[in-house]
Amino acid sequence: MGGLIEPSPLTQETPESNVRAIVVGVAAGVVVIGVIAVLTRSSPRSPVAPHPYVSNLKLSDLKMSVAENFVGASVTYIDGTVANTGDKTVTHAVVHVNFKNSLDQVAQAEDVALHVLQTSGPYPDAVDLSASPLAPGQSKPFRLTFEHVSADWNHAYPELQVTDVSLK
Repeated sequence: MGGLIEPSPLTQETPESNVRAIVVGVAAGVVVIGVIAVLTRSSPRSPVAPHPYVSNLKLSDLKMSVAENFVGASVTYIDGTVANTGDKTVTHAVVHVNFKNSLDQVAQAEDVALHVLQTSGPYPDAVDLSASPLAPGQSKPFRLTFEHVSADWNHAYPELQVTDVSLK
């Protein structure tokens, strides 16, 4: 029997039981992490081919500008003309925009809806194509708006590619 100075032999743990508990705990942690990794792993996405009609939309007369909004942040605009050279009316279009850096690598990539400009008031208003569809053979001014552009951008014109359309 142990006294005040000596520990009781019944309450003393052996080093072997501590090692066994640690090994079991580590093994359980590895199993849990493995299960989480398998369950959260997503299948690789196959690239989606652009809509066949996108070849009938031509973007031209590109101009870029930067303005400051009412809270002091910079907003970047790309204005131009979109022409529908096909035989169907376009009610929605998405443009993939790649801003490059000084090494000609993509610094920022975004998919944005193409908005056409309507001049019904004193200032042009950018509206979705669903509100002002683009008929066959028609051209309209458009605007793409970016609230934030990467600081790594080289300030050259970005690459624009129409990737999706909706037809009437």
